[in-house]
Amino acid sequence: MSTGATTATPAAAEKARKGTSDRSRAENRLGLKLVAPAVILMLLVTAYPMLRALYLSLFKYRLSAPDDREFVGLNNYVTVLTDSLWWGDVFNTVVIMVITVAFELVIGFAFAMVMHRVVFARGIIRTSILIPYGIITVVSAFAWQFAFSLNNGFVNGWLPFIGEDFNWFGDKWPAMIAIMVSEIWKTTPFMSLLLLAGLAQVSEDTIEAAKVDGATWWQRLWKVILPNMKAAIMVAVLFRALDAFRIFDNIFVMTRGAQDTESVSFLTYRQIIEQFELGMGSALSVLLFLSVLLIAYLLVKLFKVDLASARGER
Repeated sequence: MSTGATTATPAAAEKARKGTSDRSRAENRLGLKLVAPAVILMLLVTAYPMLRALYLSLFKYRLSAPDDREFVGLNNYVTVLTDSLWWGDVFNTVVIMVITVAFELVIGFAFAMVMHRVVFARGIIRTSILIPYGIITVVSAFAWQFAFSLNNGFVNGWLPFIGEDFNWFGDKWPAMIAIMVSEIWKTTPFMSLLLLAGLAQVSEDTIEAAKVDGATWWQRLWKVILPNMKAAIMVAVLFRALDAFRIFDNIFVMTRGAQDTESVSFLTYRQIIEQFELGMGSALSVLLFLSVLLIAYLLVKLFKVDLASARGER
């Protein structure tokens, strides 16, 4: 009887393995069928502009002189990548992305915990937390520009250790702080919404089992809740990082790139809209697109999320 049990166990394991593999393949096929229409539509809408930008980036081309177009190959890319202005703007953009996403992750998780656990007036609380995200970015940027302004703003009055005559937009880093505060206030609700969806997937039975075993709140958070939310955290950080790297509205409204607060997107805007350099601006657009792809790749590699494990298949 013992021998029969021994031989049955590997057979059962092999059957379970095959079943899991078949299920994964079926889910992959279903997923491809579901996303195919959206992918095809997006390609139809975006493929031509992307290819057109790539084509124009190979020319020296000013909108003010449309007939004076000269093929320069990769010279536009060489010019951009050897210019300190590009790297300075990349530095500003990365700083904004890292700091805002870090703060949004912490604050958004706290909001998600509140929305997940609260029982009384749950709908009102969730709606209140999500209000900033419903406001148009330009409107919120104007509001925060007013809040940080030297003459009419209230931020200096709330921070007596700074002084009422402190000019937030008179130097680079205070202006960067104002921009990042406006970005964090606006987009933290989006982060909390994604994390709330991840919290809903954490089994209450697992948390209760850890509590019975004597785990403290911090131990349950680090050992149970966060590991089971890894996929949701990756999605939230990925979405927000890519969006933050393309920041434009806040800088356009609050500083217009003054005091060395320019981002990569704002640099691209200046080249195309203000200086009519369509070739150089197209090269910047292509580099911005490649940077976003690189960030997405690095974040996916950093989190190393096992989707099969996240679905509970093994």
